[in-house]
Amino acid sequence: MNMYGLIGNPLGHSFSAKFFNEKFRKEGIEESYNLFPLPDILCVNEMLRENKELKGFNVTIPYKEQIIPLLDSISKEAAEIGAVNVVRVDNYEGKQWLSGFNTDVIGFRESIRPLLRPEMKKALVLGTGGASRSVVYALSNMGIRVTLVSRAKNENTITYSELTKDIIESNLIIVNTTPLGMWPEIDRCPDIPYQFITDRHVCYDLVYNPEETQFLIKSKEKGAVIKNGIEMLHLQALAAWDIWQDKG
Repeated sequence: MNMYGLIGNPLGHSFSAKFFNEKFRKEGIEESYNLFPLPDILCVNEMLRENKELKGFNVTIPYKEQIIPLLDSISKEAAEIGAVNVVRVDNYEGKQWLSGFNTDVIGFRESIRPLLRPEMKKALVLGTGGASRSVVYALSNMGIRVTLVSRAKNENTITYSELTKDIIESNLIIVNTTPLGMWPEIDRCPDIPYQFITDRHVCYDLVYNPEETQFLIKSKEKGAVIKNGIEMLHLQALAAWDIWQDKG
């Protein structure tokens, strides 16, 4: 029986196994999806040795960038983004061949697109990890100017302490790509000046467990349109399935 899975650390928050195993059950597919919480990215080699039936896996925090040097090939889009969230495992003459892809872009783009209005030309993206790279890529390709916000200052980012009323009011899209607020630490949230958020804003959180993070709750209190990452999860997962079936 073929197997698929998810690597990352931690994985207690993830709904991926539930999504795929329900899909397999409903469609009568005799396959399984398992969680592989790896303490280190190099443990992926041992995982592959111990699970010869593994045909593909998703990649989540903190390994979307770290997985790249371990791949045998990478799609053009994933290489441009600099992050991989889907790996297909093929076997060539007894050797496992790992191909990397990125479906986060598809999932995020199609999930946020219905919420956007023509006047939304600028976005704040909170966080600079692998998920952030996909969000920036998607927004930029939709003609939206992105400003990255991080705890550390560099030439490509601003810090949370630099967020002013003018910056918040001129960036009508705010996307949280950090794990802040993710179960079980549900009381945490990005340190932004929520008092400047208005009913003109769209605030999107890639976190989907809990359904409403503190970031979304605080934004909704100010009248913003909010959305979590569950639809993004489903859309990117379906795109991953096509890749594993060699349809992507």
